[in-house]
Amino acid sequence: MGEQSTAKFPQDVVDEYAALGVDLAAMFSAGHLGTRMGVQIIEASSDRVVGTMPVEGNTQPYGLLHGGASAVLAETLGSVGAMLHGGSKKLAVGVDLNCTHHRGARSGLVTGVATPVHRGRSTATYEIVITDEQDKRVCTARLTCMLRDTEGLTG
Repeated sequence: MGEQSTAKFPQDVVDEYAALGVDLAAMFSAGHLGTRMGVQIIEASSDRVVGTMPVEGNTQPYGLLHGGASAVLAETLGSVGAMLHGGSKKLAVGVDLNCTHHRGARSGLVTGVATPVHRGRSTATYEIVITDEQDKRVCTARLTCMLRDTEGLTG
């Protein structure tokens, strides 16, 4: 779970990062946390990022999808969008995340779709809508990322 090999990236983005010797699938993944939670990125561009996450294994004591799990999915998808907007010379760093939880989910997959609200030179904001398998809204989130120059950054 959590493998990013199925993600679809725009060809110009693939080419840009390949020229730098960067593995897009690894760079635009959910990292170790996302892997543990089963996050999969299905589609990725600066205009729209789509990903899924299983409810099973990501629940709170009442058996409902944990709000923090929804936040992980939202921040992952919004960050990928911001990174793609910023390009290979920018690093997206989350500075604000808010989530409104509308209903619980007990099983199946939830799907998140991140779309831009604002894409500037130094910040990018994405709205992330998370739905259940019946296409009912589970969570609405908004993520703002600061876009930092990668030049001169260490670690």
